Amino acid sequence: MSDIDARQIERMKSVFDAQKAAFKAGKIRSLSERAADIARIETLAKEKADAFCDAVSADYGRRSAAETQIAEIGFTIATAKHARKHLKSWAADRSVPVPMTLAPGKAYIRREPKGVVGIVAPWNYPIQLALAPLVPALAAGCRVMIKPSEYTPRVADMLKDTLGELFSEDHVAVITGGPAVGQAFCDLPFDHLFYTGSTHVGRMVAQAAAKNLTPVTLELGGKSPTVIAPDFDVEEAAKTIAWGKYFNAGQTCVAPDYVLTPKGSESQLADAIIANAQKFWPEPDSNGDYSGIVSERHYKRIADMVEEARAGGADVRQSAAPTGSNHHAYPPTVVLNAPADSRLMTEEIFGPVLPVLGHDGLDEAARFINERDRPLALYVYTKSKATARSFLDKTMSGGVGVNVPMLHLSVEDLPFGGTGASGYGAYHGEDGYRTFCHERSVFHAPVWHPIRLMAPPYGKLFEFFKKLQAG
Repeated sequence: MSDIDARQIERMKSVFDAQKAAFKAGKIRSLSERAADIARIETLAKEKADAFCDAVSADYGRRSAAETQIAEIGFTIATAKHARKHLKSWAADRSVPVPMTLAPGKAYIRREPKGVVGIVAPWNYPIQLALAPLVPALAAGCRVMIKPSEYTPRVADMLKDTLGELFSEDHVAVITGGPAVGQAFCDLPFDHLFYTGSTHVGRMVAQAAAKNLTPVTLELGGKSPTVIAPDFDVEEAAKTIAWGKYFNAGQTCVAPDYVLTPKGSESQLADAIIANAQKFWPEPDSNGDYSGIVSERHYKRIADMVEEARAGGADVRQSAAPTGSNHHAYPPTVVLNAPADSRLMTEEIFGPVLPVLGHDGLDEAARFINERDRPLALYVYTKSKATARSFLDKTMSGGVGVNVPMLHLSVEDLPFGGTGASGYGAYHGEDGYRTFCHERSVFHAPVWHPIRLMAPPYGKLFEFFKKLQAG
């Protein structure tokens, strides 16, 4: 461990202790205080939008400003607005019925802040995935520490500076640093730990949290399938598949990872996807609307996966020739006949490469999906609502899009989260608020309650209660 890492870890522990002490001293923040906290995040996203776009682009080498505005700035603003609008109803006590034997007592659920929470944000959407979970954590009344990715250091520094101007460090703090700092961050005994990233690292995060019995939300990834039913036109499907796959150059956890299309339509679909990609992002090597790959290492990984598949006999189709010379821009790519054991078919791609396979019917497509880990998202294209429902009955995934990819993510009142290897726990909207709350059960008896009569020596009253319980 370097001296820099050691100093950062010591500072991090000091901040954690300060937040713990601050939470104990002022456990319940008023709703007006929480609403003001959320409003600060909304204002920050609005006022620093251009600066955030520039920071992300500098970290990537080139990141589409429009895509940053849509997926990060706009998303954060919408999340904050929604939370402010619904905060009062989310925070209200929930009354629950009591059995006759406990009347006239009252029962209710209090939603209370868990305490000090940690948020580990990834590099692919470094603003949204730091601030979007921060909003419900603040809404719940928690103290928050954020660990941004070391792959986006300019964004990390900007988050540290801007949030540092808005909040005291014992309320919201940003901890920067590399893997050693990240590991030490996850080792802290948080009251809740929220992680977004790869399944591989997610397992290690869960193990670290388990040592402290820290509850964890894991927002992971996986190979999200797209299925085209025989009743849906592949040319029409190609339009939104191309947009969903190549947005942010495929560096999206819910991007389509592979497509299952009716056998015989594979080549037509591939050509249509490439044609749409060329229309959306002409000359990707120099197109400012097309995002680069975040690092040379990630670029090489994607290029190597494609070449491995090509060497195995796959048909590789691209919207342009890859050069790697300009901002690590890898062109939109479709791969036909990728070997089943190739990395394209066994690993989450997380780049602008889309394998296309044929299926002999939706039952076969469902079996193919079910033989693999449960994905974070699943997309099915069909004109029939009954077909869509039937396919969902046969499969499992974190979320679903029918006839369009990714947009379920933008519905604030839909819980967002995975299942199985794609993660556990959910957030967005009220589910995000509940994630950072402890739901405390309360039974409130009046000054005199008949249960006082239920004491030894048991007699006729006990027999009366026994009959009531028996119905």
